[in-house]
Amino acid sequence: MDSRSPTEEELLSSIQLSLVKGIGPCRFAELVSHYGSACEVLEYSHGRRTDLLGLPGDQVRFLHSAENRDQAANILAYCHSSKIEVLVSHSDQYPPLLREIHDPPPLLFIRGNRLPRDDLSLAIVGTRFATPYGLEMARRFSTAAAQVGFTVVSGLARGIDGMAHQAALAAGGRTIAVLGGGLDRVYPAEHRSLAQQAAEAGMLMSELPPLASPTAGAFPRRNRLISGMALGVIVVEAPRRSGALITAQLALEQGREVFAVPGQVDRESSRGCHQLLRDGAVLVESVSQVIEELGPLARTTSDRDGHQVNHPAELDLNELERTVLDAIGEGLTSIDQVIRTSGLPAAQVLAVLSVLEVRLLVSREAGQQLRRS
Repeated sequence: MDSRSPTEEELLSSIQLSLVKGIGPCRFAELVSHYGSACEVLEYSHGRRTDLLGLPGDQVRFLHSAENRDQAANILAYCHSSKIEVLVSHSDQYPPLLREIHDPPPLLFIRGNRLPRDDLSLAIVGTRFATPYGLEMARRFSTAAAQVGFTVVSGLARGIDGMAHQAALAAGGRTIAVLGGGLDRVYPAEHRSLAQQAAEAGMLMSELPPLASPTAGAFPRRNRLISGMALGVIVVEAPRRSGALITAQLALEQGREVFAVPGQVDRESSRGCHQLLRDGAVLVESVSQVIEELGPLARTTSDRDGHQVNHPAELDLNELERTVLDAIGEGLTSIDQVIRTSGLPAAQVLAVLSVLEVRLLVSREAGQQLRRS
């Protein structure tokens, strides 16, 4: 299905379909792919008890019940009155990274604004029962990530998650809080103010309707969205049994990078991170190391200043380095052309090019010809 903005009727039909018990993300996608849209699923199934890709009769009946339509209409009306945007998986604003995972949510409820630069996101997660060391590491990593231009994604929980959001906001960056309940059922309650700040300088996100209460089973499902929204996941502090380890495992299944911050060897709160390291996660002590490991991006995106970014290392460039890199066009560009385009002295350009080569952002071909990596 082409990317576009859904009509009001499509939104309503999508909510109706999502409310049917037993229709999860994969089943939803199968139905919409087969029939063309949620509207067409409802139209085709109207008056039928069978022949809807094997849906049981009770699911088909509920799909067309007045109860279902009234619930969906109330949810959509509430969203409109509460400044909550409803995204379907084929809409223009649906996060492209999230669309790539095995089971993207058919619907997302958003408060705030998604920007192109949010494609450059890092998830920072960890235990709710953080030590002072863990909180300080979360603050350092989140601050540095925000300062170089990453959007920080986390789950708004107590401990590491909350610190990750707070530090990103304090650094003037963007943050995305992924909730285990509806947007107007913030948990824990003491993070309501933090949730409001996140919505103003980033966004709140949930796959559940705005008034859905958080349940224990919703949080592991929520974790796949945290990892799915990010290029990589940094686990700061986690015991052996931790939701952060679930997020790390989901990240691996989604093809995302997993990083772990080492902790004190005699603390239970460090053992989850140390297990990740034994299993092959990348040990990191700084965001610069994260940038080095991420490698080239699958698609070009934009940073906070609107520059095109092909590699996370470009986020860490100073103004001079950015000027020289921007002077290198598509394909091969001569060094003389870079000097003319940048307007900088030749010696300065050559020195900067050496730095860009070391960072693997530029390669030399045929001596005096340059290519962006």
